[in-house]
Amino acid sequence: MAKPQGVKYRGSIHDFPNFDPNQDAEALYTAMKGFGSDKEAILELITSRSNRQRQEISQSYKSLYGKDLMADLKSEISGDLARLILGLMMPPAHYDAKQLKKAMEGAGTDEKALIEILATRTNAEIRAICEAYKEDYHKSLEDALSSDTSGHFRRILISLATGNREEGGEDRNQAREDAQVAAEILEIADTPSGDKTSLETRFMTILCTRSYPHLRRVFQEFVKMTNYDVEHTIKKEMSGDVRDVFVAIVQSVKNKPLFFADKLYKSMKGAGTDDKTLTRIMVSRSEIDLLNIRREFIEKYDKSLHQAIEGDTSGDFLKALLAICGGED
Repeated sequence: MAKPQGVKYRGSIHDFPNFDPNQDAEALYTAMKGFGSDKEAILELITSRSNRQRQEISQSYKSLYGKDLMADLKSEISGDLARLILGLMMPPAHYDAKQLKKAMEGAGTDEKALIEILATRTNAEIRAICEAYKEDYHKSLEDALSSDTSGHFRRILISLATGNREEGGEDRNQAREDAQVAAEILEIADTPSGDKTSLETRFMTILCTRSYPHLRRVFQEFVKMTNYDVEHTIKKEMSGDVRDVFVAIVQSVKNKPLFFADKLYKSMKGAGTDDKTLTRIMVSRSEIDLLNIRREFIEKYDKSLHQAIEGDTSGDFLKALLAICGGED
């Protein structure tokens, strides 16, 4: 996974030591048996096991009781807590596929969710999501995006959904050329702009297919060339979903954990919590870079993610979120 040199991505959830899937399956069965479930026991167990281990618990549960653990959990818990716990129980690629499907269901499309997932996943993650999508919904992700989005935005999302981003390092000469294209499309270069559409396509290709290290170099060259920051310029010169997806790619390239820290902060800011976004990020980043996200969060907002969650949620949902968060900074 490409990242700034020397930064190690760390999740907050790891394999549980001395793990025994049969024992865990029994504990969950007991917690759900009889009248009224022991929600605390359920959430404590599930938030302290890794995803790989949760899959094993599901299998043990099936072989011990002949029942589907997900279905049993669904009948015992509801609302935000259910969304969080059931999310943790799904294999990551299937979880992401489900979030994409949900974002495209119904009348309005949730562009923010589509952008957040497709602009930040690695090639390997994207390919796994495409397979999971096909398996779960008998339709390719590309077809779903095609019928649910349009225009330039659709082309960008479909390009990201191919999972064909280059994996190599930077190419300085190429980076200068790429920066020049960016300067022209953002109309701050001195050269007379050529055909707008072909420039837009080139700009899209650069942002959607170049490797992260290469794009970092492009952004540096862009500043040298124009004295402007590329993110700031995209925000100023572009609009709508196209602007939002390009900004997300740039932010993700610059500092992915910070991108997610910002999203978490926004999900809890002001009146009412955006529980869906909060849940989606906590679940999907828990084993990848949640510790890095926590560090960026406290640095930028002068309060810990733990404090923000405490101030904004309540009950078992709060307990489960804090368990995933994994401590106070």
